[in-house]
Amino acid sequence: NPSIPGASFAKEKKPFISQDVLETELPSNLEDLAFYPAIKLAELIRLRKITSTELTKMYINRLKKYGPQLECVVTLTEELALKQAKQADEEIASGRYRGPLHGIPWGAKDLLATKGIKTTWGAPPYKDQIIDEDATVVKRLAEAGAVLVAKLSMGSLAWGDVWFGGKTRNPWNLKQGSSGSSAGSAAATAAGLVGFSIGTETWGSIISPTTRCGASGLRPTFGRVSRYGAMALSWSMDKIGTICRSVEDCALVFEAIYGPDSLDLAVTDLPFNWNPELDLKDIRIGYLKEAFEKDYKTKKNDKAVLETLRALGVELIPIGLPDLPVDYLSFILNAEAAAAFDELTRTNRDDLLVRQGKSAWPNVFRQARFIPAVEYIQANRIRTLLIREMARRMKEIDVYVAPSFGDNNLLLTNLSGHPAVVAPNGFDEKGMPTSISFIGNLFEEAKTLRVAKAYQDATSFHLKHPKMD
Repeated sequence: NPSIPGASFAKEKKPFISQDVLETELPSNLEDLAFYPAIKLAELIRLRKITSTELTKMYINRLKKYGPQLECVVTLTEELALKQAKQADEEIASGRYRGPLHGIPWGAKDLLATKGIKTTWGAPPYKDQIIDEDATVVKRLAEAGAVLVAKLSMGSLAWGDVWFGGKTRNPWNLKQGSSGSSAGSAAATAAGLVGFSIGTETWGSIISPTTRCGASGLRPTFGRVSRYGAMALSWSMDKIGTICRSVEDCALVFEAIYGPDSLDLAVTDLPFNWNPELDLKDIRIGYLKEAFEKDYKTKKNDKAVLETLRALGVELIPIGLPDLPVDYLSFILNAEAAAAFDELTRTNRDDLLVRQGKSAWPNVFRQARFIPAVEYIQANRIRTLLIREMARRMKEIDVYVAPSFGDNNLLLTNLSGHPAVVAPNGFDEKGMPTSISFIGNLFEEAKTLRVAKAYQDATSFHLKHPKMD
């Protein structure tokens, strides 16, 4: 539980507010729609300027064309997608519009169970695995009318970008991996192969590939989205989130998937009250002062974010992170992962995994058996202190800005359960995308997304996309 005793949170659910979309016309080249944010695709479908079937076929063709180059598709769900798209078109034509995801094609990280379709976890021992039910997230997106077009690649057992089918590529540079473990979700979204995708994070698995591929991502508060039907890696750290082409798209998708289902007992019943027009003056925004003062590769782009926010009238409050040995707590993940895949280790089927190096899962799982239970418990006691220290610091602010990597912020906030929004903020000297992260108070995804959206509205980095041809 990431919240401290006595913490209070908003309980009233308010209507979801979607910003008006300016008149959207069909481009002369239908494939230009591939890079439209979902909020614009939704308006075209709602106004019946395009059908879900037309949009779905366009994305399926792109998945067939570019998927092999990117090595990002595990299973193309063409038959299911066309069936769902046809149903969406019939419902919309009869006036039964379900909302902004109705008819929008999407891709699932291949650790989410899909009834009758393989769920491979990216690993050879499970490449023919079929779990005979849908994960809660898959069910909720189906209920929202979204169209599942593909199961997307993931690093083997949620580590890295290498899976049994190869190495998922960065659409900006095919010689480079897309990072992981939500490798296929980020690559396919950035390359315009899906309208949006679902990823997961335990320790950077949304933020890292989203940064590498130049997409926008939301890692929610721990206990926000049900993990029922998703591969477990670390029960106390796993989180399901969104990878999209804009921050506002992240809000649309999150609205559809969050909340309890009585199956994942870690999920908290608290509202998500999205308001894209919330005044920034009503949000207390901090920044990691010491982190921005260090010398690192993306400093120029990150400092420009602070200047953009100040130009929007934001008074940034300097803050620091708790002074606790965060690095030494990372073995919590290893211990839980080893427990999750205990049978794989005991049966020696871990020999089937592609990566067998010193730091790869097979050896990590074996090494974890030598972690004393006492040390695992002591690490979680320090983690409790970390959660309390973060709660104390977050009393003064609602959201803070941080470099996406460095200063232990990534591991720290994954351990403490805080939500993060990652957005593109430019390119490095080699022309590769860079990103900035916005960290929010527990269960304050709405305010975190709002700050990130304000930055995104003031810039145009999220509108850039790789030239696939």
